[in-house]
Amino acid sequence: MRNISGVFGGMRGKGVYYDQEINSVFEELGVSEAGLSSEEAKKRLEEYGENELKEEEKASVLRLFISQFKSVLIIILITASIISVLLGELIDAAVIIFTVFLAGTLGFLQEYRAEKAIELLRSLTSPETVVIRDGIEKKISSKKLVPGDLILIQTGDRIPADARIIKEFNLKIDESSLTGESVPVQKSAKPLPSETPEADRTNMVYTGTAVTYGRGCGVITATGMETAFGELAGLLGTIERSRTPLQESLDKFGRWIGIATLIIVAFVAMLGVLYGFPLFDMFLWGVALAVAAIPEALPAVVTVGLGLGVRRMVKRHALVRKLPSVETLGATDVICSDKTGTLTQNKMMVENICVNKQVLKVTGVGYSLSGEFFKGDIKFPAEDLYLQALSLGAVLCNDAGLFKKDEKWEIKGDPTEAALVVAAAKAGLHKAELNKKYPRLGEIPFSSERKRMTTLNKVEADSNSFPVKGLVAFSKGAPEVILGSCTKVFLDGKIKALTPEAKQLISGKVREMADQALRVMAFSFRSLVEDVSPEKVSSGEHTAEGIEADMVFSGLMGMRDPPREEVKTAIQKCADAGIKTVMITGDHKITASTIAKELGILKEDDLTLTGSELDNLEDAEFEDKVERVSVYARVYPAHKLRVIDAFKKKGYVVAMTGDGVNDAPALKAADMGIAMGITGTDVSKEASSMILTDDNFASIVAAVEEGRNIFKNIRNFITYGLSAHIGEVLIVLISILGWQILPLLAVQILWINLITDGLPPMALSVEPPDSGIMRQKPRNVEEGLVTRREIAAGLGVGGLIALQALIVLTWALDRGFPIEKLQTLIFTLVVFSEMFNTFNWRSDRYSVFFLGLFTNRPLVYAVLTTIILQLVVIYIPFFQTAFKTVPLSLLELGVVLALASTTLISMELVKYFKREKAKEM
Repeated sequence: MRNISGVFGGMRGKGVYYDQEINSVFEELGVSEAGLSSEEAKKRLEEYGENELKEEEKASVLRLFISQFKSVLIIILITASIISVLLGELIDAAVIIFTVFLAGTLGFLQEYRAEKAIELLRSLTSPETVVIRDGIEKKISSKKLVPGDLILIQTGDRIPADARIIKEFNLKIDESSLTGESVPVQKSAKPLPSETPEADRTNMVYTGTAVTYGRGCGVITATGMETAFGELAGLLGTIERSRTPLQESLDKFGRWIGIATLIIVAFVAMLGVLYGFPLFDMFLWGVALAVAAIPEALPAVVTVGLGLGVRRMVKRHALVRKLPSVETLGATDVICSDKTGTLTQNKMMVENICVNKQVLKVTGVGYSLSGEFFKGDIKFPAEDLYLQALSLGAVLCNDAGLFKKDEKWEIKGDPTEAALVVAAAKAGLHKAELNKKYPRLGEIPFSSERKRMTTLNKVEADSNSFPVKGLVAFSKGAPEVILGSCTKVFLDGKIKALTPEAKQLISGKVREMADQALRVMAFSFRSLVEDVSPEKVSSGEHTAEGIEADMVFSGLMGMRDPPREEVKTAIQKCADAGIKTVMITGDHKITASTIAKELGILKEDDLTLTGSELDNLEDAEFEDKVERVSVYARVYPAHKLRVIDAFKKKGYVVAMTGDGVNDAPALKAADMGIAMGITGTDVSKEASSMILTDDNFASIVAAVEEGRNIFKNIRNFITYGLSAHIGEVLIVLISILGWQILPLLAVQILWINLITDGLPPMALSVEPPDSGIMRQKPRNVEEGLVTRREIAAGLGVGGLIALQALIVLTWALDRGFPIEKLQTLIFTLVVFSEMFNTFNWRSDRYSVFFLGLFTNRPLVYAVLTTIILQLVVIYIPFFQTAFKTVPLSLLELGVVLALASTTLISMELVKYFKREKAKEM
């Protein structure tokens, strides 16, 4: 059995006080109702330290910048640039250094603000707090709080330290920053059973959470690093951010290309010496070939490709904070998503209404006031007498409100109460108007013990929408409480006696709605006799029990935070792309499972686990099950880390979404941490690799498509470069072995490298996604950038380029061309052939003519520019001298062009046969 005492604040060792009576808590903490003495507080401050989070040592700006240049490929490129300088090839050296510096600088700028989560955790603590010390109230710095201090909290306050509540008046706390759930928690001072789960310990308050309603008094049980935030900060500091699949692939490729280049070049250079070429010339030539063989454009291509991907993703509501993380999404196998606000709208909405023996569906989106009522498929009139009566009670017995901001409706107050206000507005009853028309004269507030709220309102005699007039008590609350206080029901146009059969029928409707994961609220009213006045209620002359008896039941409303409309389609796209979606939430199991089934996350054979069930599983047992679990409910931060760890051990690339402080460790531990831009805390954003600016799961799918496309373009560039370099090596090898001729000079090899590895690869990095890229399975991150497919393609196309050169070589020798002409022909052939080859690698699946020749205009311009530069080298006298070239006739150029075009034609045929074979399978 695995024990996880979640990161929920002061719950290990001395922080456990939820199951004790208040007197026992006071005794254990050594405090009384007069609070600590100033002297005792000073001693405890020395013992426990200030109430603040310890700051981890940060990497300096210089160290962060230098870290960008530690990959194997970058080191090889820097070495190549040094050799180029020694050989006098300053232009080539400058190009290499520029691309390396560009890649490093952009990576540094992206990561400069990456490790500030601890600072933001510190900023969330309240600067000052009201405490009771020496028997008097005083305001002190939150840093000076110690265990045992009595603190006073009220609406709007941020909790400064973990505390046990000792007194409260209708106290509600927003704990979404810790639990991820948006509904405020009703607090109580009563002790709880020792087996109470952490999220249900309603007599505790936690650092950084906010008071949304009421007031209270608590005794501090933990400060600083011993609090919920402290444990999160400590956990965050212990988590190493893993390298992305792209970083690992680039390093693997760098090692491979470095070793392969040295072996091949050394072999070919030695052959040249054996066949009589001068040793020094062969050394210069070998170095030139080595420099040419190393893809110095790769860091720039990767950086530009990632950068352009970032720009495109911003337009699709995804803001990437770390460049390599863009591609990580393309390799993602599993997306672990929070429910509230990501899969759902994070807006409570009334969806079902039960009134006058009728069940109605309510339409609408969010807090918009537009919506209709339906009974089955038939539209139900909003002016219905029973619906109006129910809605009137829902609005008047309510402390929430609506206001317009930027042409959108926003809420103030409790989200559950706001949902009732919105539903009533859809029936034409607007709170602002009704508050003036039917003023509230008194109230009996909600409490966790009573589970109901009652208001006293003056209902005018001219009101035609309500069955009683005068002073009216309106109640709302838990169905079992409201129903228990009712003796009558508003039904069939009359106020009738509520029979046991009717009560049973209503209770059945409550269960049906609860089974649909709806939060059910019941409503009632009664006309008060003349001797009951608000003044007598306020003075206590008339008790709540007396007023809230003999009530008239008016109906039920069922509400929930509904799924986003576009998410179901997005999840199906994930499934088509071979990506498993997992829901991880702090919500209850029934609610989570219902939403998951509705969205298509929870399939027939899938499992749902709660946090406590997960605790009971050994690591090995859980890892066997993890692939079948689609929903985790009532979980805590440590559970999320355990889920990520289990998937990673199975070889999956895991993305995790989150918005609360509680999500920060999981966001950092995941291969791809995705924070919410609207509802997300600053801490979660800083711990993430990507931020969704619209908090929408569907935006993740768009980002996955971009990530896959970026990797496709990088891999296609590598295949393009591989085929070109293999072709060059084969040309030299065959020419030396067969004819003892050096077909290309060192300076020509360097020029080929400079112009063919420059603009064209950069243009390949902007190639848009192939159609069907989201119907492919995620790539295997173990296979790296170069697989057998890339090697086969490189050998095939490289061999074809070598064959073309062989044909030119024999043709030139047959005609008796001088060596300068022969070298110029092969020099130009290689450049032209590689330009045709760039079009091959716009896609490894589709024909360039299917994609559209001009759909990638930057590539067309890059190819034309490269061809013009090559023509300048063979026709301008100054460059002829520098590169040892001679002019070519139109016939000779035509022969070179015709042969070079077979590079494109042959690959078009290969792609055609591959597509036909795929159709047969």
